Amino acid sequence: MGGCIGAHRDNGPPSGESSDVTVSIGRNQPLKPEKPKWKSDVPLTEGQLRSKRDEFWDTAPAFEGRKEIWDALKAAAYALETGDHSLAQAIVDGANISLPNGTLMDCYDELGNRYQLPVYVLSAPTNLIEEVSDSDTIQDADSASPGLELPIKFRLSHTNKDLKLYVRTTDTVWKVKKRIFEEEGIDPSRQRWFFSGRLLSDKMKIEDTKISKGFVVQVIVSPSPCNPAGDHA
Repeated sequence: MGGCIGAHRDNGPPSGESSDVTVSIGRNQPLKPEKPKWKSDVPLTEGQLRSKRDEFWDTAPAFEGRKEIWDALKAAAYALETGDHSLAQAIVDGANISLPNGTLMDCYDELGNRYQLPVYVLSAPTNLIEEVSDSDTIQDADSASPGLELPIKFRLSHTNKDLKLYVRTTDTVWKVKKRIFEEEGIDPSRQRWFFSGRLLSDKMKIEDTKISKGFVVQVIVSPSPCNPAGDHA
């Protein structure tokens, strides 16, 4: 796990004397473009790795430190993994983050607070298990009979907006997620659907979800990796 650890500071002078408080964090280094290489003890799928990362970023501010620094580190980590080293360096510089070792695994903010990122948020393991895309496994289902038309209301978590769509009972959840992407620009991978307290999988057909006319589907929208603070309409 990562965390934030207060850097060591010298004890202050006796009362009545003034002195600058210094923090020893080592010399700042440019961010290295190389991704760390590592192997997971237990092989992970892409979905499991994504869940592990989401769990870390959701709880990272609880390790103390400043939320805006955690947000900057998340954006920098994403930029670095996607190959945009210049953007990652710009984010680090803009947030006044110091890197004594040139890596996001050990860094400091301008107040001397220490932040440590686990390796799994910076790169995928060498033994990552590839998953078959839902879009590949769902294609056959999408080409089935058209089914009945049904109006469904979707409540989007990031705006509390209600979106009404007419869908086919034989449509898959994945197919309708793509409809929402066309209407609202929300990538299907960022959508999690809940109905009657349960999570609906991408492979389910609308008729199998037991959604009826007039019912509301809750769509939990995950923040975009490039916008850790979330979307705002």
